[in-house]
Amino acid sequence: MARTTHKTFCRFCHANCAMLADVEDGRVTAVRGDPDDPVFGGYTCIKGRQLVEAHYAPERLLSCQKRLADGSWTSLGSEAALDEIADRLRAIIDEHGPHAVAINAGSYAFQNSAGVATATAFAQGLGTRNMYTSVTLDQPAKVYTTMRYGYWEAGMHSFDTADVCFMIGNNPIVSHYAPPGSLPPFSPSRRLRDAKARGLKLIVADPRESDVARLADVYLPVLPGTDSAMLAGMLNVIINEALYDQNFVGAHVDGFEDLKEAVAAFPPDVAARKSGVEPDQLVKAARMFAGAQRGIAAAGTGSEMSGEGTLVAYLISALNIICARFCQEGELSSIPRVFTAVSPRRAQVGAPVALFGEGFPKARFRGLTHLGTEMPCNVLADEILTPGEGQIRALINIGGNPIVAFPDQDKIAAALDSLELLVSIDVMMAQTAKRSHYVLAPKMCLERDDISNLSEWWYEVPYARYTKAVVDAPDGLMDEYEMLWGLAKRLGFALPLAGGPCPTDQLPDKARYLDLMTAGCLIAPSKVRDDSIDGAAVIYTDMHPKVEAPDPSVAGRFNLAAGDMPTMLLRSADRAASREGYSFLLVTRRTRSRFNSTGGHLPALKAKRTTNPAHLHPDDLARLGISEGDLVRIESAAGTIVSVAEASSAVRPGIVSIAHAYGDVGSGPDSVRAQGVSTNRLVRETHDYDPITGQSLQSAIPVNIARH
Repeated sequence: MARTTHKTFCRFCHANCAMLADVEDGRVTAVRGDPDDPVFGGYTCIKGRQLVEAHYAPERLLSCQKRLADGSWTSLGSEAALDEIADRLRAIIDEHGPHAVAINAGSYAFQNSAGVATATAFAQGLGTRNMYTSVTLDQPAKVYTTMRYGYWEAGMHSFDTADVCFMIGNNPIVSHYAPPGSLPPFSPSRRLRDAKARGLKLIVADPRESDVARLADVYLPVLPGTDSAMLAGMLNVIINEALYDQNFVGAHVDGFEDLKEAVAAFPPDVAARKSGVEPDQLVKAARMFAGAQRGIAAAGTGSEMSGEGTLVAYLISALNIICARFCQEGELSSIPRVFTAVSPRRAQVGAPVALFGEGFPKARFRGLTHLGTEMPCNVLADEILTPGEGQIRALINIGGNPIVAFPDQDKIAAALDSLELLVSIDVMMAQTAKRSHYVLAPKMCLERDDISNLSEWWYEVPYARYTKAVVDAPDGLMDEYEMLWGLAKRLGFALPLAGGPCPTDQLPDKARYLDLMTAGCLIAPSKVRDDSIDGAAVIYTDMHPKVEAPDPSVAGRFNLAAGDMPTMLLRSADRAASREGYSFLLVTRRTRSRFNSTGGHLPALKAKRTTNPAHLHPDDLARLGISEGDLVRIESAAGTIVSVAEASSAVRPGIVSIAHAYGDVGSGPDSVRAQGVSTNRLVRETHDYDPITGQSLQSAIPVNIARH
């Protein structure tokens, strides 16, 4: 059979890079970047180039699996598996109510365009408050807390028009993630270099000289966990030197005086001393950011996971607000979005939006509530392990791997093992899947239709993709939305979608389902499919919204005093560093060769790295009498891990940097070189957590290090 080539896009991670896929005899034989795509221009990363190997890996599950009483596994068809799972769920719900069932949507649920929306709809249709996603593990503050200060309806400045970009604790060249307005994950290294060539000024704050830090005009090697002091010091300079947009603040901002009073406790010398940077560099960064006409400050997961997520998110919002980093009337709005519900694009402040607290479903632990529509992952283990009304007894885990992702690995393992029913949807027997009672084997990305809804928060033009399946899936496998639709039908409810209840008499095809799911968006997925030429991207240039004049009847004001955040900042100024008895701070990071815990089994990625070494400054290694390749013992107040030492001058002395999402329960000295170790063994979710989001301290962890 002749070879055919199909336009598609990668779903290994959230970047959704445009690709060409070659197919022969019903099998994908090669993938590569699509050079004709107007946004990606042929770019792909090493992970995406492994899609062929991922689809045909020997580890891939080609049928659903059921664990027997003796611990062995047996194969069964998807429909039979759903029948059995539904029967067991019905028994649990009948006896204990719907809150006894929880849903967890992990990283790979986000790579299916219907994954998280369907998981949320399933939880809502079932009536359980226990919906969890990976968002609350690494970045809840930027998603759920900043809207309470108000928001600019027209959107913030975009990267392609920025004169300055300030990145705090993120490295999108490796992670392919940055908040909207910051560096998009589309050939990020090239885009950043091109932007610098046109005059962009780059400021980077990171305790490790990351890939983006090496390109910075100002690099601030901030001490882990002290981002708030650094940001407060910059705000101090900007306010005292009157570098902020005084007209904008006067017209649109309340609480400015409260902010000014709070940052007065952080003059440059004090802020620099607390955050471990040079005072003149801090001042230079403040002047560079405020002096530009357009730009944005944005944080990655690093700063949120370091103990002050909500405060850092507030201070970044304050920077952007007082410097007026927003699109104005008559301009094209930023991040136009095609598949997201249409909202006003006016040059005004929208009313604050409450996404947590009073009126939201409440967890049984630590006073935490829903964040939007989900419960913080911080409470999941306790919700499972603690008897009483509302105890979770069944968990449906969709593309997640809590064993390596959640804090306190032994505790989450004990929680999962205690469940009456654990169902995982996974392409292989990952660390969590192998502890499940059932593992549902799904279609993989080149075997299903998808849209680019999960990456459109980075597109600076109205770019949309609808990709069709390029090959058939192995017999009997289902898309995740089909599985959850089937379970909902068996349990007697319809999935509530934006366009109304999903029909239960007959399974909608993916296009119809996506249309229902995105109802109210700019362009329906089925129309994008029909408008596309041979599966190529469609850019709806004439649909790019322009910023409209404000509506005086609804215009609001930012409130920088909301949530008593200035007082929280003042409390942080008086707080002593909690490092007593520990000589190092451990920070976590991502790597090029994995997407969280995914990809380590693929030959090309495995050849890059099998473990997550402990990167230490050469001077620290010499002082400790440790050589590269030695095993080192890393001990925190919560636990101990063993890792492999590796020298790196990119980390400042006193810091150890390790990639997260490696290892398994029981990973130790004998297996660490082959599979790595979980840094979450060093933390507990009941200590050092954000009181609003539940974000656990998963970076900036005080540790001691010694040769093993």
